[in-house]
Amino acid sequence: MRASKFEFRFRFLLHGLIYAIGLYAPWNLLLHYDTIRTWQFLAAQLNRAGLAGFSGATIGVLIAAIVLTLAGALVRTWGAGYLGAATVHDGRLVGDAVVAAGPYRYVRNPLYLGTVLHTLGLCVLMPPTGALFCVVLIVVLQLRLIGAEEPFLRAQLGESYVAYCALVPRLVPALKAKVAASKVRAMWGSALVSELYFWGTTISFAALGWRYNAQLVLQGVIVSLGVSMVARGFLPGRAVAAETPSETS
Repeated sequence: MRASKFEFRFRFLLHGLIYAIGLYAPWNLLLHYDTIRTWQFLAAQLNRAGLAGFSGATIGVLIAAIVLTLAGALVRTWGAGYLGAATVHDGRLVGDAVVAAGPYRYVRNPLYLGTVLHTLGLCVLMPPTGALFCVVLIVVLQLRLIGAEEPFLRAQLGESYVAYCALVPRLVPALKAKVAASKVRAMWGSALVSELYFWGTTISFAALGWRYNAQLVLQGVIVSLGVSMVARGFLPGRAVAAETPSETS
């Protein structure tokens, strides 16, 4: 399962398209399905199961969304700090040396893991069918991107990367670091700018979610995306010294 060069180059656009389709769920209009959000759907299921009242279940789903989006933002920022923001957004496959630092000592693809966590949180704003569509396609896309990167890095880096892969899991983090730390200094400023969208989404849930209005939270997410796109224009270009053979998006 390997992404094409087109998929890799336009991976951010593909993510956005999948999210947009999941949020809109156009098949619901065609089939006249209810437009209830997953937030309400999950709260209703918890209520019917007798696990919580509807009000308490609604709060519980919101807290879960905040935790998931926060975890996604933290993992992605941690990874971007050591990978380099410019490399994260590079449209090409890159990698000159094995740099096992920060989250890359525990998992080979923290950025992709962070994206999956973010998606699970964001999906509460979608209709249930849109959420299912989104989760499945986002996970498949992450696996396809990994499938494109790993053979490239294996060919570029040889035995050092093969040895790294043998010790560090692909997507499910190890509880303990599996490799010695590389001497790489994290670049936190550019990492935060690089991941502003993910932080903005978390803030939108945390600040606006208590109005229990999915549309209002979604507006905050869209504003976060716009601010992130503008901020990325101020990121420096990729430096060869900052390259690492792990994921690039």
